[in-house]
Amino acid sequence: MRLRSGVLAAGCLLLQAMGVAIFLRGFFPMAVRARPRGGPPGDGPAEPAPPGSGAVSNWSAMPPPLFRKVVLVLIDALREDFVFGPKGKQFMPYATQVIEKGTSYSFVAEAKPPTVTMPRIKALMTGSIPGFIDVVVNLNSPALLDDNLIWQAKTAGKRIIFYGDDTWVKLFPKHFVEYDGTTSFFVSDFTEVDDNVTRHLDRVLKREDWDLLILHYLGLDHIGHVTGPNSPLVGPKLREMDNILKKIHISLLSKEGEASLPSLLVVCGDHGMSETGSHGGSSEGEVHTPLLFISSAFEKRSGPLTQPELVQQTDLASTLAVGLGLPISRNSVGTLILPVVGGKTMREQLRFLHLNGFQLSRLLEENTPAYEKDPGYEQFKIAEKSHGNWIKLYLEGNNSEILMNLGKKVLKQYLEALKTLSASLSKQVAQYDMYSMMVGTVIVMEVLLLLLLSVPKALSSRAEFEVPLSPSLFSLLFYLMCLVLCAVHVIVCTSAESLCYFCSMSWLTALGVMMLISALMCGILSAIGKILENSRLPVKNPVVSSSSWSEVDVLMLAGTIGHVLSLGASSFIEEEHQTWYFLINTLCLALCQELCRNHFLLKECDPQHGISLKQNFDGIGETSDCKNIDVPASGNSKLDKVASSAEFIKGSDKWISLASPWIILICCRLLRSLNQTGVQWAHRPDFGHWLTSSEHKSELSFLAAVSLVMIFFLVQRRCSLVSKIAMALGLLGVYSYRAAIGNVVFPWQHDSKDISKGITEARFVYVFVLGIVFTGTKDLLKSQVISADSSVKSTGLWEVYSGLVLLAALLFRPHNLPVLVFCLLIQTMMTKYIWRPLKCDAAQITIMHYWFGQAFFYFQGNSNGIATVDVSAGFVGLESYVEIPAIFLTAFATYAGPLLWAIHLLCYLSSEVSRVSYLKTIFLESIK
Repeated sequence: MRLRSGVLAAGCLLLQAMGVAIFLRGFFPMAVRARPRGGPPGDGPAEPAPPGSGAVSNWSAMPPPLFRKVVLVLIDALREDFVFGPKGKQFMPYATQVIEKGTSYSFVAEAKPPTVTMPRIKALMTGSIPGFIDVVVNLNSPALLDDNLIWQAKTAGKRIIFYGDDTWVKLFPKHFVEYDGTTSFFVSDFTEVDDNVTRHLDRVLKREDWDLLILHYLGLDHIGHVTGPNSPLVGPKLREMDNILKKIHISLLSKEGEASLPSLLVVCGDHGMSETGSHGGSSEGEVHTPLLFISSAFEKRSGPLTQPELVQQTDLASTLAVGLGLPISRNSVGTLILPVVGGKTMREQLRFLHLNGFQLSRLLEENTPAYEKDPGYEQFKIAEKSHGNWIKLYLEGNNSEILMNLGKKVLKQYLEALKTLSASLSKQVAQYDMYSMMVGTVIVMEVLLLLLLSVPKALSSRAEFEVPLSPSLFSLLFYLMCLVLCAVHVIVCTSAESLCYFCSMSWLTALGVMMLISALMCGILSAIGKILENSRLPVKNPVVSSSSWSEVDVLMLAGTIGHVLSLGASSFIEEEHQTWYFLINTLCLALCQELCRNHFLLKECDPQHGISLKQNFDGIGETSDCKNIDVPASGNSKLDKVASSAEFIKGSDKWISLASPWIILICCRLLRSLNQTGVQWAHRPDFGHWLTSSEHKSELSFLAAVSLVMIFFLVQRRCSLVSKIAMALGLLGVYSYRAAIGNVVFPWQHDSKDISKGITEARFVYVFVLGIVFTGTKDLLKSQVISADSSVKSTGLWEVYSGLVLLAALLFRPHNLPVLVFCLLIQTMMTKYIWRPLKCDAAQITIMHYWFGQAFFYFQGNSNGIATVDVSAGFVGLESYVEIPAIFLTAFATYAGPLLWAIHLLCYLSSEVSRVSYLKTIFLESIK
């Protein structure tokens, strides 16, 4: 069966998407889940029965609440050192005083990645560990259906009031008796987003018609996204939060004299922030947050201040449930923070720990087939038995030291059991569905290999492929492979302890996937056989047909395959930028060698094997060992121009060509120093940090101005006059926008007091971006509909590219503008001094664009962690959060490097087709 290249590519794309979908389904582990919630919560388990026939405990009901009112203050992106470090002592004096000398307990809560807001709220309220798939729905959070603290409180008749991030309103609809949500994605807002929360405080603190008050402040997180954790704006924001905590604490204390139970103030962060101000990864600054419990029920601190104990963020759900007298959420993997209930009697403490252990053991039973062999489950049963013995002594009225010592022993046993149970359940979140991942990987690799085998034929625009479908489907090998794969599927699905996703499919669907894998493998083997068969055939024209792989070809093939194989190790994924830096540096050295060979070592082809210029034009896309083209002497001036264009570059251009790889190497080394990325060395200072510090604003301003001027000269060379003017005005608007928001200053500007959001300046630039892109789109449509002129199409593509360069200049932070300059400079040098002199084919140029595009993704300061995503780029020129533009702008700013290189590839290939068509037309006219 014969297929056109487009049909084959579309089919391969669909199969790749299916393989990736199966792989991702196995890669994202399923969360630990208990049975669905339903009906009002029960009283929970009774105390362990004392030993002896017919003995029962007299305490089977749920323990009463420990606190009358609970106020939860969640400060978004509150890092540990913002409270316990030097900044806390300087900017949060009241909180520091309460921590050191007040009635409080302080901890460091460890959050599990992904450290973004919505999964962290889930962890705080359910006690479960959300997966990375929750990052996808973070922008539009659906209602939370799992058992959680908010639902338990509402079901128990608690009155809940919420002010702050509207993610809570989306997660818990109709749960609050009063709420006021503010959008969390408009990161340019530092003050109003918090003022909208604080304005309710005076009124609500005077009221008595609530039991749980939740406040979620976003200003600190927004400051981190835009200016980083070392910004001078962080200090005033921390002082503002400290004053709010003081107001709440004093108000709660003033009302405790008339109440039987004390109140509780909880201060925490959902996540921290990295050294660049972002979050989402697993660095210490992102996962460690402060956790404060403040209540008059606690003993006043005395003695020297100790280092806060490390707890898990999921422990808060269990602790608050006990404090409010509620059942612990069924899906919680957290453990009770014992010091919070340490002032209660021994029986009450043991009762709380037993409730927590019973809930964890039930969750383990529902998620682990061999739960009875789990060490934590065995430890819990031992502690439960010891607890029963303690109850027997207690009910007998034994008040001796034996009862106290046994109680401490049981307490210790429970704590060890809870810790082990929690660890066992938490590990299940990181267990991958390896079988589904392997099936998806096999499909992806088979399709990739089939595409690689088809690359030589794919360079022709009218390429057709002979798909060996019939021989594959009816061959003995196909049926044997199907039988083997089905046998493997049966063995895996019947012997697995836990059911994987691929095994949960119907047998008919699984059989179809097995047949697809077998057919692809047979097709690959058939294609390889044909290649080997064709290699044995006699060659009609050795000059045209013979081909040898150069060092550059071998490097690009080995580098691409090596990079794919390196993704099998997590450490290579974390530091993937190192792989791309090495590959492009090695490529530059190989290109340098190839240029030296062409300029100094390559001899002219033998005349008897020469190829005429007409044959060369008619056989575009065919490879040849002969690089020079013999052209008969002619007096025609046009023909002379064609002949001269086919010669190697001479004079000064020759030496520029030889120096180009070394200049590119220097540019890449400078870019590596601009932004540290990855995981292991991301914390190290770089040139970007130096530029963005407030002391070096003048240097940053000079660099940004020079970069914008260079961008104009590099990108305007093929634009129309109108587009050139629009580009110049747009780049001026970019600098004006950065000056308006205080990143840079004009020479006549002595201070940056008049800081605004830059809405007008950014929209001024957007007008020119749209104008340039519209002009290019008009030329593209003209080349397709009105006239089939390849030069018009090439011009249109370049103007679209220019408009996107202007958009990237607007969205990039000022210290990243040199990345854009070097991107344009390297593209210009490679086009004029490397690709054309070496006569690189389309496949080589495509791979080089892909390599440099990936490298520039990391030159921007990006990594494979979501912590490096610059969310602030999505709000340039927006007065409020608008979902679609914000997502588009954030995605474009993040992937600007690969996108610009991909569009430049289209521009280059289109311009080459236009250039060759022009030369061919001149040649044909000259020989008439």
